[in-house]
Amino acid sequence: MKISNKTALVTGGSRGIGKAIALTLASEGVTVILTYHRNRELAQLVVSEIKNMGGSALSIQLDQQEEIGKSMIFNEIYNKVGGVDILINNAGIIQEKSFKTITSNDFDTMIAVNLRGPFFLCQKVLPYMIQQGWGRIINIASIGGQWGGVNQPHYASAKAGLINLTKSLAKMYSKNGVTVNAVSPGLVDTDMIVNEMATVRGKEKAKTIPIGRIATPQEVANVVMFLASEKASYISGQTINTNGGMYV
Repeated sequence: MKISNKTALVTGGSRGIGKAIALTLASEGVTVILTYHRNRELAQLVVSEIKNMGGSALSIQLDQQEEIGKSMIFNEIYNKVGGVDILINNAGIIQEKSFKTITSNDFDTMIAVNLRGPFFLCQKVLPYMIQQGWGRIINIASIGGQWGGVNQPHYASAKAGLINLTKSLAKMYSKNGVTVNAVSPGLVDTDMIVNEMATVRGKEKAKTIPIGRIATPQEVANVVMFLASEKASYISGQTINTNGGMYV
């Protein structure tokens, strides 16, 4: 889709949706930098898979809660491959917990990983994108950020903030050739929702999907791929619902 010779930073790229995105971008000739939090071995398996199919990739450890970590990885990125053309803010955490039992630490951690982390990664990549007059920022949001969360209100709040960050950055930087969009999945077949799908509520929620099943990570990655390409050059500030019709 005409985005070869670009470099993409995919946070949380060692598994689930992030892995599917990393592999899909690499298949189109994009150099992929994927971050991982703790499991370096898992990240290296994805790097090896990309290299085995003729692509270029490397993995970098990142704790999204640490500001110093962001500066360090960007120094490493610029030294190894130059600037970041495409940023995919995918890394995130989820927690099933009733509102009355959520602690201040639960809330702070949720916001730090799912909103503050992406916020400052956007801040890091934008100067390079603006300088070259081209860039793509794609934030992986959630249907929870649109319709709320019964047992995860802090998660839903963070994702709602991410959607509004998307709109804000699009208003400010689209004129500089940088498009900013969000992809909002519903239920996706990843290990992140295993616990939710094991509950009665989770099973009932899955039954309500109009398409009749949960999504695959690849189906989300396909949408991200489109938004990163030149075919989506006039789309900015949008939240693309990828949820099988759950949010209508």
